[in-house]
Amino acid sequence: MPLRYDTHMPSLLDQLKQYTTVVADTGDFRQMEEFTPQDATTNPSLILSAAKVPEYRPVLDEAVAALRNSPLSGDKLANELMNRVIVAFGLEILKRVPGRVSSEVDARLSFDTAGTVDKAHEIVSLYEQAGISRERVLIKIASTWEGIRAAEVLEKEGVHCNLTLLFSAVQAVACAEAGVRLISPFVGRILDWYKKNTGEEYTAETDPGVLSVRSIFHYYKKYGYPVQIMGASFRNTGEILALSGCDLLTISPQLLSELAATEGSLQRCLDPADSAVMDIPRIPADEAHFRFLLNEDAMATEKTAEGIRRFSADIRKLEQLLLQLHSSL
Repeated sequence: MPLRYDTHMPSLLDQLKQYTTVVADTGDFRQMEEFTPQDATTNPSLILSAAKVPEYRPVLDEAVAALRNSPLSGDKLANELMNRVIVAFGLEILKRVPGRVSSEVDARLSFDTAGTVDKAHEIVSLYEQAGISRERVLIKIASTWEGIRAAEVLEKEGVHCNLTLLFSAVQAVACAEAGVRLISPFVGRILDWYKKNTGEEYTAETDPGVLSVRSIFHYYKKYGYPVQIMGASFRNTGEILALSGCDLLTISPQLLSELAATEGSLQRCLDPADSAVMDIPRIPADEAHFRFLLNEDAMATEKTAEGIRRFSADIRKLEQLLLQLHSSL
């Protein structure tokens, strides 16, 4: 009987995992089990979507029930309910991933350094009460000047941060100089802005979001910053594959499915060895330069502001849902 050979090639997802840590960008626990990511990242928008799925309602109900007899009311009650639900989802996620979960600070605190630090302390405290080491938690904070300063404080305390809503080189450099653990440049939202404002179509190699992350990657590696780069907010698999070799990539379930179902050959696109020989000028990132350079970048200014508004709107919706659930107890 002739020998038979398996000609099945590894999927693009399997190959990507050889070069890059894959993170699930979802609040759906089932999908984490399906794609076996190392880490997971979530935000109030994703939790709000998951909260509408009947099988996840027990997670909300249990978190709300814990405050059944709380003397808190109004904004203080809403704040505590949000903390409990964010951590409840995080705890479920940590049962399904071996690494870390990113939990987001209230976007309405994006311009409040002290408020952000206090909120991070509240979230980390709840995780630690549940027996979770702070090493398994990343606090997500918007990449405003005030948010970066809050992250600097937290990192010195051993509370590691994921700086999100990041659209420009100066934001990335300021994060690195503040000693943050990880940044999340938003690839797809950068592409959205350029397509809307130029009317042009882009390939993976000309995609402005891809080019932005590549430049940040090479800057960090050139100058020896240990900050992890996690590309986020992808619109298509081409963007993802063009960033193979990035430290981490957080990917939606839909795009994870496409990568898992696709065979082909994947080459590494980002390599620190290339960064070392590049001629890359330093970018000043003190407060004056940060504010000026960010202001000069219309895309980054607009997308940062838009992201804060959208997350804030979803936080308000989630708070209303939680308060309704609490009032029905």
